[in-house]
Amino acid sequence: MEIGGLFGLLVLAADVWAILNIFQSSSTTGARALWIILVLVLPLLGVIIWYFAGPREA
Repeated sequence: MEIGGLFGLLVLAADVWAILNIFQSSSTTGARALWIILVLVLPLLGVIIWYFAGPREA
């Protein structure tokens, strides 16, 4: 497997993890939808932004 393929799989895994956590968050539906759109449109950057600025559980 190439390095690019492995990196792609890691980004995909991070995206799936982020989307599952977004679904489980207690944020409003609109906020969750915006976060999911951000992660889908900007896969790597969206996950990084979500990790640092996304909703946190109490």
